[in-house]
Amino acid sequence: MRDPRIDEYARLLVDRSVGVRPGWEVLIRATPLARPLIEAVTEQVARRGAYAFWQLQWEPTSGPFAREAPLDLLRVPSRTMEFLWDNCDAFIMIAAPENTREGADLPEERRQALLDRSKSFRERQMAMEVPWVVCEYPVHATAQEAGMTLEEYTEFIFGAVLLDWDAEGQKMKRIATVFDAAEEIRIVGEQTDLTMSLAGRRGAIDDGHINMPGGEVFYSPIEDSVEGTVTFSEFPAVYYGHEVEGARFVFESGRIVEASARNGEAFLLRTLDTDEGARRLGELGIGCNPGIQRFTKNVGFDEKIDGTVHLAIGNSYTSTGGKNVSRIHWDIVKDLRRGGQLYADGVLVQEDGAWRL
Repeated sequence: MRDPRIDEYARLLVDRSVGVRPGWEVLIRATPLARPLIEAVTEQVARRGAYAFWQLQWEPTSGPFAREAPLDLLRVPSRTMEFLWDNCDAFIMIAAPENTREGADLPEERRQALLDRSKSFRERQMAMEVPWVVCEYPVHATAQEAGMTLEEYTEFIFGAVLLDWDAEGQKMKRIATVFDAAEEIRIVGEQTDLTMSLAGRRGAIDDGHINMPGGEVFYSPIEDSVEGTVTFSEFPAVYYGHEVEGARFVFESGRIVEASARNGEAFLLRTLDTDEGARRLGELGIGCNPGIQRFTKNVGFDEKIDGTVHLAIGNSYTSTGGKNVSRIHWDIVKDLRRGGQLYADGVLVQEDGAWRL
């Protein structure tokens, strides 16, 4: 018998996260390991009089096509795939990897080609032109990465997603009200003193939409406003199967002019050189999910840890006024729960991860 929480999870994804309507065409992208959730989501889509399409695959950077196709072919989506990206009414993407490090050895030019291939889809996502959600199904690989048994990780996931999202949304609205009204934000922490402007820009509240779990208020900072230093000393930055420890950035006029890391520095620098926009800040996110208290090396959860912020280098959300364009969007988490402060126009609004609103 299927765990009834999977059905509750599926209803949440279909009704709240993307709001499926009769006649819609919904693309469900996942690996076969997520079969119970895929089936539950498909049932919910069908009950709402909508069509479900499955795109089942292993990790896209680990398959033979990504490794063997000519680069000119790899960087251009197929006509069928492009048609789906342009015409589907909603996207539900379920992460359930067989191996979290698959694709880490893919040559750099092939990784860049894959980023080029998904450009049109990425633009549609970042503009929020179509409802979409990224979510997680518990599997051995991600449980092991998080340092948990599969049973522990399953409980962790349900504890992070099956919340009263209306109540959580009200809490996050109070946070957004403060930051929407502020012009300058300052982040202070271990080896960190960073300022940026949000003048004229309003944030977005993820209260169970876009990502599942939700639990963040996020902004697109003014592109040339970021100044100072940030050091991600608490957690590794994880991207495309690579881990970078102790990443440190120095910003001047919004651009990263110095970058270093204790481990993984070569990969960090290669990624920063992806394109001009990769050295600018695309997002400031504020983690607010009370069900997430520990780091798991899974950014979809880690960026929501209550008492943290995350900074994304690269592409910004046009829906929140962002103008930075890049092929990358790399969320890196900064823990403020020990000795960290957040200031809005010089007023201390959070200290040691606790709000002073």
